[in-house]
Amino acid sequence: MEYRRLGNAGLQVSALSLGSWLTFGKQIDDATAENLMVVAYENGINFFDNAETYARGESERVMGRILHKLKWDRSSYLVSSKVFFGDGGKMPNQSGLSRKHVFEACHAALHRLQVDYLDLFFCHRPDKNTPIEETVWAMNHLIQQGKVLYWGTSEWSAQEIMEAHMVAARLNLIGPTMEQPEYNMFKREKVEVEFGQIYKTVGMGNTIWSPLASGVLTDKYLGKLPEGTRLSMEGLEWLRERSLTPKRLEKVRKLNEVAQELNTSMAKLAVAWCLKNPHVSTVILGASRIGHLEENLTALEVLGKLTPAVMERIEAILDNKPNKPAF
Repeated sequence: MEYRRLGNAGLQVSALSLGSWLTFGKQIDDATAENLMVVAYENGINFFDNAETYARGESERVMGRILHKLKWDRSSYLVSSKVFFGDGGKMPNQSGLSRKHVFEACHAALHRLQVDYLDLFFCHRPDKNTPIEETVWAMNHLIQQGKVLYWGTSEWSAQEIMEAHMVAARLNLIGPTMEQPEYNMFKREKVEVEFGQIYKTVGMGNTIWSPLASGVLTDKYLGKLPEGTRLSMEGLEWLRERSLTPKRLEKVRKLNEVAQELNTSMAKLAVAWCLKNPHVSTVILGASRIGHLEENLTALEVLGKLTPAVMERIEAILDNKPNKPAF
């Protein structure tokens, strides 16, 4: 396993990490979830990603029971939660980034995960109804209380992230350390261009999600739609319609040919491509089967095969390189 700094922080995070969205507490049983965490941990993964809204809190409960059972040294792993959507409650203060919900969401996550502190705590989306000063103060208080070590954002714009940093600098508080954006061969603008100035000025680590574009960047959708996959799940029709377009599938077919020539799989090529970006601190893997996780854990072996010539060939197939500002 390779370990990378989380942006400018001293924290070391495994280049590959394990997420629980749509799997823990929903798609897979607890025994499978435990096996996935054990395989990940034994292969060097030290970061396990979660959120209050995943399976309405059940994802964190499952992970908490596993962590309690396995009794790993607390200093050997990182665990996260996210606050914004809530865990299912519909009352006014049961979602968002108000001081009340941020505090209560943190305490609920600690209880569900059965830990004394969260290594990473993300603001899952920006909240237009809460002043950014209130959210920055709330995160700073949680850090002062030892309940959170690092706070960050997820799917925030560069402008919103910098606003948080300006507030933190003005009030002498701790600003966000990391962002969790979607990043893959089809989703590039934010990580590669929009955040460019942030890397140069205040620094930021990216804990990216959906490296396989919900499974599209594998070979399993090149034939007919298989059963039991993420895109065949009830309620995710919107994701299927957005992801499985003829244009995308044609690109995947060509990319799969490149992967075969490199003697690797399409999935590992997609993960390695994300890792090639120096601003990616960790790639969050989602898995419902041990075999899939074990395969993707070897994606680091593909990095050396991604020569400039191979990267140029991939770029030509994708034909979606974001335009960078001239200045």
